[in-house]
Amino acid sequence: MKRPLHHAMRQVTLAALITVGLSAAQADEREDLETLKQTTINLIQALVQQGVLPADKADALVKQAEAKAKAKASVAEAKKTEQSTVRVQFVPESVRKQIADEVREEVVAQAKAERWGDVNAVPEWVDRFKFEGDLRLGLQRDMFSESNAPEVFFQVQGQDIDNTTQDRDRARLRARFGFTARVTPDITAGLRLATGSQFEPVSTNQTLGNSNNKSNFSLDRAFLKGRSQDFLPWLTTTAGRIPNPFFSTDLVWDDDLNFDGLALQFEDPTSAAQVWRPFATLGVFPLQEVQRSISNDAKSKWLIGAQGGVEWVPSNDLRAKVGLGVYDYRNISGVRNAFNSTTTNETAPDYRQKGNTLFNIDNDGNPNTNLYGLAADYQVLNLTGAVDFSLYNPVHLIVSGDYVRNIGFSSSKALARSGFNVKPETTGYMVRVAVGMPTMLLKNDWQLSLAYRYLEANATVDAFTDSDFHLGGTNSKGFIVGAQYGLSRNTWLNARWLSSREISGLPLSINTLQVYLNAKF
Repeated sequence: MKRPLHHAMRQVTLAALITVGLSAAQADEREDLETLKQTTINLIQALVQQGVLPADKADALVKQAEAKAKAKASVAEAKKTEQSTVRVQFVPESVRKQIADEVREEVVAQAKAERWGDVNAVPEWVDRFKFEGDLRLGLQRDMFSESNAPEVFFQVQGQDIDNTTQDRDRARLRARFGFTARVTPDITAGLRLATGSQFEPVSTNQTLGNSNNKSNFSLDRAFLKGRSQDFLPWLTTTAGRIPNPFFSTDLVWDDDLNFDGLALQFEDPTSAAQVWRPFATLGVFPLQEVQRSISNDAKSKWLIGAQGGVEWVPSNDLRAKVGLGVYDYRNISGVRNAFNSTTTNETAPDYRQKGNTLFNIDNDGNPNTNLYGLAADYQVLNLTGAVDFSLYNPVHLIVSGDYVRNIGFSSSKALARSGFNVKPETTGYMVRVAVGMPTMLLKNDWQLSLAYRYLEANATVDAFTDSDFHLGGTNSKGFIVGAQYGLSRNTWLNARWLSSREISGLPLSINTLQVYLNAKF
């Protein structure tokens, strides 16, 4: 506040000096001098009453003006003794009043803009931040069929499955907190922390019951987003650890998944007022950085994604959206090592769930130290659509669908890579119907939903699909029944029943019940 107050003092002092100095030059206008002096004091008192200037600053301002006026009078008196005649231009009362009014208006306007004297005002930089977060607490029960194959049978195939027969109960927590900051009118920065394992990209859940040890917070998002208002206003660039930039469902991308890399999103900024709203997204994402050397013959793994689509909004009661995307994975399939070599160990994925066809790339003759890589290539074609129809305010009918096909699969390449015939199993789809409020915002908001999903083993990369259905991965089919109810503003209860079983291979049926209390702030 020092700079605005100093500026105000300088401006008001200038007004005081102008009026007092001009009148002091007129020896025969003592009455006008007293009038102008009182006018200046009244002006300062008015600024104090409006909260523009603190009282102590006002007192200092008056004293400063009087001191400068006396100094100017002394100088004028000295000059008078040296010159027989001093000519001072007369300033009419109307001009003096106009000068004082202009200074007062300028100071008051600046005071309002910069919130001088407002004890409840916050610094300007605070307005550039937007904070958000949520907390979820609940229970999850996983129930396994008695006819499931023992987990050891799946482990022989390289699948990461620790339990197939014993029911499990877990208390779970999810906490997320983040903010976005307006760096400039064209650039926004975002940061979010979340619970969950640093080595599990598709879940932010924290299982409670760890001897009361503290839970971890990890860097969930950290990005810069830019869009120029003047140059290419239809292009938005986001880089860093970014939210999912694609229009999608959890058939291909888990809801908790964020992307490392760069995304370019194309959308007309004026399309919000149009019936047809086209959009497109292009992204480049590093999956695993590999430093090649004589002892390491693996290559860095990448994902290149592109999606185009259109949203149709003919009225306030109906909207529909469709998007077609292609996700091209580079260098993610396994490469078998030469005998007793480890040069291609890093072709094995850093993270996977279960479902994709695997083969042993270790090739060291030791059955106890096996390392598995992906047998197939993945170039995923994904068609996503949704229709939102307002039945009556505020109840909506929302129907969404998703279709996925791995068009990059090649039986001959998989055979050459793994040494055995790999079934294509490259298709997946999901249909979901929901009735109620689109989001839980207010007390008594509600929503009921029913979904069916079918996802074959090699339809997409199992590492990034939903982590809840079938406890994660591909090669699964079944139903999801859900219900949500608003307990208060931004507080709601939701429950889901997920019933799944395998599509092919060893028997594995899993039923999961989730009940969560959610709070958003």
